[in-house]
Amino acid sequence: MSKSHGERRKTRDKLKKSVRERGLSPVSRAIQEFEVGQSVHIKLDPSVHRGMSNPKFHGKTGKVLGQRGRAYIVAVSDGNATKQVILFPQHLRPQI
Repeated sequence: MSKSHGERRKTRDKLKKSVRERGLSPVSRAIQEFEVGQSVHIKLDPSVHRGMSNPKFHGKTGKVLGQRGRAYIVAVSDGNATKQVILFPQHLRPQI
């Protein structure tokens, strides 16, 4: 049988919630809004599969470039390149 190369492969530890965080995320996280140019941290929420980026961007910080529907376009540096990642607000936290 061939090996699976799905979107969430090799993320058993990275996309795992602690025991007390398990379950659905709060609604306030889904309705939060960000301004263009605002710095945000990418913290993927494993309970929300839609609007989730590649797990290599988990823990990175970027700037909001714009909005596409309910999702936000975030510029993240990946080595020497700058990538545009499309994320739902559940996967973003404002930088304080």
